[in-house]
Amino acid sequence: MRTTPRALAAAAAAFALLLTGCGDSGDDDGKITLQFQSLAWQKESVDANKALVKEWNATHPDVKVNYVQGSWDSVHDQLLTSFEGGEAPDIIHDASDDLADFAYGGYLADIGDLLPERLKSDIPQRSWETATFGGKVYGVPFLQEPRVLIANAKWLKKSGVRIPTPEKPWSWAEFRSVTKELGDGKDGKYGVAWPLKEPVSATLNLSLSTGGKMFHRGADGKVDVRFDAADAIMPRTVHDQVNIDKSASGATLGMGGSDTLPGFFGGKYAMVPLGFSYRQQIVQQAPKGFEWQVLPAPAGSEGLAQGVSPQTLSVSEDSPHKKEAAEFIDFFLQPDNMVKLARGDWMLPTGAEALKDPALRTEKDDWAAGTALATDLRPAPAQSVRGYPEWKDKVATPALQEYYSGAIGLGELRKRLVEDGNLVLARYQR
Repeated sequence: MRTTPRALAAAAAAFALLLTGCGDSGDDDGKITLQFQSLAWQKESVDANKALVKEWNATHPDVKVNYVQGSWDSVHDQLLTSFEGGEAPDIIHDASDDLADFAYGGYLADIGDLLPERLKSDIPQRSWETATFGGKVYGVPFLQEPRVLIANAKWLKKSGVRIPTPEKPWSWAEFRSVTKELGDGKDGKYGVAWPLKEPVSATLNLSLSTGGKMFHRGADGKVDVRFDAADAIMPRTVHDQVNIDKSASGATLGMGGSDTLPGFFGGKYAMVPLGFSYRQQIVQQAPKGFEWQVLPAPAGSEGLAQGVSPQTLSVSEDSPHKKEAAEFIDFFLQPDNMVKLARGDWMLPTGAEALKDPALRTEKDDWAAGTALATDLRPAPAQSVRGYPEWKDKVATPALQEYYSGAIGLGELRKRLVEDGNLVLARYQR
């Protein structure tokens, strides 16, 4: 999931929690007060969140919700500090890939029995799996975004390459061939720019399309890392685009998604794989007359399947008003409200009813192109793996960065991901 540097917001988030007194659950008149920490940061999204809180407060005089601004950049450490200090917000906005340690640590409430059937049946089981640990539900997944190819429409049309659709996407082999045809770097133009400053989630999630899994859970519940042929297809494609075909610029491997946009607008890259929500930046920043389009990511033996870590709403285990917190979440995620939140964040809702809304199926800004991919989204492979953050930071990130740049080969990549990786995971599974 995309985040944006907000240093001041990060510092303010923890301070705001102290000021609002997240440990307080009621006023002197006996009314209940809930603290809702939101990580919304784009203006449209913040406005949508605050408007829904205001609407709730106007219609629920006995249960007041206070909006508290958090930050994606600091949320894990900030929540951990607030949990340990007994000052966690009642209602917590986070992402599913950040929940495992909090769930296993006893900081989040199991809200499975507190949620109405309407909400439970509206969100598909594959989405619920992202926030379910040990059979207990620790969050409600509500927004998600597929990775897509954002392409220079004029460039692709002029080249004559076949334009992929969700019904007939490119295979990974065809994608490699197309990018080579679009640009091989000789004139400073490349078929694709891979922004892989954070390479692990992109690699794991896109590899689901080829049947890659990497994490395998045994009958004893323990997880081990494997790097099989299916796991190698996506990373080998990127490696070969950069180091053999020269159809991908090696300079973008250390970039974040936003860093590639000036080159994309300037005609340096024909395509950039990005999260669906990057469309907002493109709409805001693209020069006049620049034509772009959203294309599906390449497909493999599992079709267009890819992993996602949805945004979630959870309830603190220490909250004395879990029932009321769950009722607010139900209100917040009514279908019409979920559409407002999705539009505000330029993402897709998880709810089936919200996905039907015509506002999310327009050709304008290619909303329809993303909505068409919703049924292919799966839980990210590392969703419930204890020790994943350390494996990612200490093992997988440097190994993938070196492989993509050409510094090491596939055999060394496999050795480091598997042998070094399993040593890390073993410490968490004793």
